[in-house]
Amino acid sequence: MEDIRLFIETWQAQIGLVILGLMFVGFVMERFPAAVIAILGACSFLFLGIIDSKQLFSVFSNSAPITIGAMFILSGALLRTGTIDAIAGAIIRRAGKYPRLAVGEMFLGVYVASAFMNNTPVVVVMIPIILKLAQATGYSAKKLLIPLSFVCILGGTTTLIGTSTNLIVDSVARGNGLAPFGIFEITPYGLIAGVAGMIMLAAFSSWLLPKGDDGLAGSTSDELFLTELTIRNASTMRGKSLSETAIAKRSKIVVTAIKRDGRYIRHNLASEILQPDDILVIRTELPELMSLRKSADFKVGIVRKGDVGAMGEVVVEAMVAPSHPSIGNRLYDIPFLSMLNVRILGLSRFRNLPRSDLPNAKIHAADKLVVTGSKADIARMYENPNLFGVASTSARAFRRDKAPLAIGALAAVVLLSAFNVVAIEVAAILAVGFILIARCIDAEEAWGSIDGNVLVLIFGMLAVGLGLEQAGSVNIVVDALAPYLDDVPVWAVVFAVYVLSVLLTEIITNNAVAIIVTPIVIKLGMDLGIDPRPLVIAVMFAASASFATPIGYQTNTLVYAAGGYRFTDFFKAGIPLTIGVGLATCFAIVALS
Repeated sequence: MEDIRLFIETWQAQIGLVILGLMFVGFVMERFPAAVIAILGACSFLFLGIIDSKQLFSVFSNSAPITIGAMFILSGALLRTGTIDAIAGAIIRRAGKYPRLAVGEMFLGVYVASAFMNNTPVVVVMIPIILKLAQATGYSAKKLLIPLSFVCILGGTTTLIGTSTNLIVDSVARGNGLAPFGIFEITPYGLIAGVAGMIMLAAFSSWLLPKGDDGLAGSTSDELFLTELTIRNASTMRGKSLSETAIAKRSKIVVTAIKRDGRYIRHNLASEILQPDDILVIRTELPELMSLRKSADFKVGIVRKGDVGAMGEVVVEAMVAPSHPSIGNRLYDIPFLSMLNVRILGLSRFRNLPRSDLPNAKIHAADKLVVTGSKADIARMYENPNLFGVASTSARAFRRDKAPLAIGALAAVVLLSAFNVVAIEVAAILAVGFILIARCIDAEEAWGSIDGNVLVLIFGMLAVGLGLEQAGSVNIVVDALAPYLDDVPVWAVVFAVYVLSVLLTEIITNNAVAIIVTPIVIKLGMDLGIDPRPLVIAVMFAASASFATPIGYQTNTLVYAAGGYRFTDFFKAGIPLTIGVGLATCFAIVALS
């Protein structure tokens, strides 16, 4: 046992590099999630005694993962309040008339949003919006989804809070003696990289990106629900044309007809003046349906005689069983409507919504119904053998009235940290407290918006980075590199660091690269007698500049699945972007540092 301990102490630097090499193999093979590989690596250093338990748990005092978690919540609040959806909707409404301008505006909005929000949830929200933009403009969705990810990556590098990678590099750099980065310190470099990236996208995307939407996972629209809005006598909408109402301005609502006095109006709807008891026949998504339910301007769903209230503290989804006796009949005649004090809010059918209004829609097997009612009446629905899967809906209504508060909270984080009033992690935590108190987002939703895999990966890699430092592995790498870089100019060192980092980023996760490479380049700069800060900025940008593969960055992986791309599609579109952005970034670092 003593011999083993002595062997480890003698060769621990080399052992650290072996562990790191095995982790790289694990990252590339993808047999286990990256977070699992990181935890196994940390456990290896602990098991071998290179770090002790006190050192292992010291990584949890690092402020970067807490800041990242807070930024996830702030991003979730912006999504919950419909901020991103409202901006995208305004652009899509103009897409038919000005398609190129609409695409440009959309990507500019994504770029700006990614600079202040975590770019992963931005892409999650924007994928269905981009699909709708493609339908509105006539462009191939495959021409737009890969650029969506690339623009989000470029936007994330514009500020310190745009991506978790930037925050991690800043934290590791501070731990190695460098002064903290300001929130806009990297913005000049980011803008130059962004302009270069946009030019490369515009120059090459038209012929390098694939054509057509064959195999596109999201080429059909999201799950849509048919419903109706009955305008109340006291509605603020009455006397207005449909185009003047908020309904017409929401991208996820399509009005297909207006029912008035038993007749249907299907043409020139935008100019139609609305009257009390008019019924708008619409198609929309479930979160929007839940939002409409709370409006005082209209009643939602099938309104039966004597039904005057919002009706229902509980909302459930249910599927019509193939054996249901009412199949083929009108939805209005479904028995439980007359037996229970409930209201059908909407109906969804896979790929084929009824062309009629809601009450006259013919019932099909596997139709999904959204129903509201009292707890007692909904409880009786659970006992109905002709309804499958009765369960509370997971969709939440948008809280659009809270949007200014969510935007203000994020703006406060930016301003407080930019002017050094408080540290960015303190500002982020205060902002989270504010949006929770203001009910911009519920606590359950806030915790659900945090990507646990990212945080576990970061904590695990921080422990690995500590183990490499304790083992002396960092010194071995620096000592091996220093002789080759001793006589080269600073710009060449910057280019070398960038190239190394971007190559690693393409094959393993970006946060892992940030944690491993940052301490190496800091020590390398010190040994070479040059300022390590430009080298750290090079790592910060290169660790996010993953364009050539779908596995190096989370947003690439998301659009890879949604767009039905091939692996080589990223390679063809990403290589020119990697070269162009890399050259622009390195020249900017050398010129401005």
